[in-house]
Amino acid sequence: MNFKIGWHVLYVKSRWEKKVCESLKEISLDPFLPLVKTIRQWSDRKKTILEPLFPSYVFVNIHSSLEFHKALSVNGVCSYICFGNEYAHLQAKEIEQIKLLLGEDINAVDVQTNAQLPKVGETKKINYGPLNGLNCEIVEADNHNKIIVRIDSLQQNIIATIPSYSFQGVV
Repeated sequence: MNFKIGWHVLYVKSRWEKKVCESLKEISLDPFLPLVKTIRQWSDRKKTILEPLFPSYVFVNIHSSLEFHKALSVNGVCSYICFGNEYAHLQAKEIEQIKLLLGEDINAVDVQTNAQLPKVGETKKINYGPLNGLNCEIVEADNHNKIIVRIDSLQQNIIATIPSYSFQGVV
C-alpha cells in the first residue's frame, strides 16, 4: 500500500486519543482531534466533558514517508485506518469543514426565513454557514432541521442541526 501526502487517520487505543494527539505534537507532527462537548451524569453530579467526535481516531497531516512511519511509533497508536488496500485519506477541505463545524455554534440562530420545510430523505446542498458547499441528507424536518453530513473518506456520518434557510434546492 502506498501513502499519499495529506491527512490520514490513525486508529488508537480506546480512550488514548488526547494522549496520542499530544504525543504527535511533541514530535513535531500536525495532528487534529475533533472534540465535542457532552454532559455525563453520575449519581452525585453532572459534568460537561470533551469527547472525541470519532472515538479511537486521530487525524494526522503527513508530508513525507518519514513522518508516516514516525506517527506509528507513538505510544497508543495501533495502525492507520485502511479501506481495502488504500489508507483512509481525507481532503484538506473535509478537515477544514469539520473544524468549522466544531468551532462555531451553528445552533445559535433561531430565525426561520423559509416557511417551507425540507422533506425527510431529501438531499440538499448547504449554501450558508460553516458547512457551506457540503451535500447533506435531511433526517428530521421540524423547527430545527437535523441533517447528516457524510464524510466519504472516513465512511462516517456527522449529524447536526441547522436552520432551514441554509439549504439550497434538491441536489
